[in-house]
Amino acid sequence: METGAESSKPLCDERDCDLRPLDGKVTAEGSSDAEAQRPTWSGQLEFILASVGYAVGLGNVWRFPYLCYSSGGGAFIVPYLIMVVLCGIPLLFMEFAIGQYTRLGPVHVLAKMCPLLKGVGLATVVISFIFSTYYNVLISWALYYLFNSFKATLPWTSCNNTWNVVENCSSGFPGNTTHLQSSSQQFFDHRLLEKTSGIEEAGGVRWELFGYLLVAWAIVYLCIFKGVKSTGKVVYFTAVFPYFILFALLINNVQLPGAKNGILYFVTPVWRRLFEVKVWVNAAAQVFNSLGIAFGSMISMASYNKFHNNILRDVLIVSLVNSFTSILAGFVIFSAIGYMAHIHNLPVDNIATDGPGLVFVVYPEVLSTMPVFQLWAPLFFLMLLCLGLDSQFANVEVAVTFLKDEFGAKVLHFLKREELLALAVCIVCFILGLPHVTKGGIYVFQLMDHCTAVVSLVFLAFCEVVAVCWIFGTARLSLMVKRMQGKSPSIYFRLCWLLLCPVLVLCILISSIVQYTPPRYGKYTYPLWAEWMGWGISLVSVIWIPLGAIHEICNNKGSLVQRLKTAITPTLDLDAVDPLPEKQNLDNPMSGKLFTSGV
Repeated sequence: METGAESSKPLCDERDCDLRPLDGKVTAEGSSDAEAQRPTWSGQLEFILASVGYAVGLGNVWRFPYLCYSSGGGAFIVPYLIMVVLCGIPLLFMEFAIGQYTRLGPVHVLAKMCPLLKGVGLATVVISFIFSTYYNVLISWALYYLFNSFKATLPWTSCNNTWNVVENCSSGFPGNTTHLQSSSQQFFDHRLLEKTSGIEEAGGVRWELFGYLLVAWAIVYLCIFKGVKSTGKVVYFTAVFPYFILFALLINNVQLPGAKNGILYFVTPVWRRLFEVKVWVNAAAQVFNSLGIAFGSMISMASYNKFHNNILRDVLIVSLVNSFTSILAGFVIFSAIGYMAHIHNLPVDNIATDGPGLVFVVYPEVLSTMPVFQLWAPLFFLMLLCLGLDSQFANVEVAVTFLKDEFGAKVLHFLKREELLALAVCIVCFILGLPHVTKGGIYVFQLMDHCTAVVSLVFLAFCEVVAVCWIFGTARLSLMVKRMQGKSPSIYFRLCWLLLCPVLVLCILISSIVQYTPPRYGKYTYPLWAEWMGWGISLVSVIWIPLGAIHEICNNKGSLVQRLKTAITPTLDLDAVDPLPEKQNLDNPMSGKLFTSGV
């Protein structure tokens, strides 16, 4: 990590000094000894790899290929790429810009840009925290498969095991139209999960998964306990290694019989699907979720950049690599599915499946039939492990940094070391993730994923776009970019920020609500109380937005109109930022107390 030299120039005026970083405030005696220099990424490659690693996750491997398959094949790529250009790239540029310019994290940068919507920043921390509690369960599954793949015979290839239901088990892939289950499906249901009949039946803890979840959190902690100092080094492997495996698998898969049919199924356009609103909504939602807009992680990571770092270059690299990876993963997955359809004499649409089943049921079955499966199986699950860890690092780091900055003095007085704060967060997340490793945990996992990753995230993102693009204003945002890059953003970005992005996100939000469907897992329908519980989980994050607005209005003085006018007036003083802020004494990407008068 590099650190900048000290500067005597104040960061903020009297009005904004309550938002200075904790580590940058002067002691009561007027001494600056307590001030710590603000670290930056050791090199820009670290930031790019960390951002790519966060954006490229497990969803690129299963969600994009399935959406492409179910939404018109090659025709889906058209709205997907349009959404990348009109929504993904501009919003990622926006998040990088506000993080790098202010050197604040999502909580306090949004509070200063739009006090009325200051709860949006806290909501991003909460949703990242909730997401991290169940996302690590996927990593524990990948670890379970990874260790089982070192056996002489892959355990999911046979029906002669104690966990198999022999009367409806097929050693091959029976397709979706029969009552039979593949041996890999039964391994997933009856060996990995020991699945119960529904969420009503918890069934006790799966102690093997408990152990793997503990190992997964231990790995995460060891990679983040030093903050960006340790994460910046780990991403050199975790962000790059998956591409070696994806290319190796693609080269291997395209040589298999039937691979061509799978690829053609993946890319063949069904043009009539372009006239369906749902296809466009799916494309926008995929871009949104994949790039991590509104999770707060991109803002936090950009806050460690030097002031004049070329964020436009970084935005284009991250966006294009993310889209390229999704399409590459589609070729890898569907070439393998085509091979599976060939050897079992089934149509491709009888094999493709959504969600975790694509990588934990279908692809393990494919791996077991490949030549030299002893090599490909461990490499594939190691790739999944790397993809998951990169995304998990950033989600946990958002919560750790927020706690350090919001309650830093009190917490560090109690825990003594910052490393123990990261450990405490990991322990709490581990405990909250335990319901997912019960025998009924798959139903809890699916409920959480359905309710957290759709409506609440889109609503949060819409509020963020309104706060930055409309209330803070594109003029101020453009000025920030001009000061960092030496020139104003093009009219393309200004038009997207002012009009296209807010309208598109609003359309996605409305469509998500109108087209809302109750959560399901396979043929299982959740009871009403579970569905209400899911909505409660969604509200845990978004409730901070109205609470923050009420708090701000009540703290202001004057009539209601005057209070509202004050609440929508940005407190971020652009002239208070040093033109070379890498020389400032800023140690953390988020600063100050959130709910204080004057925020």
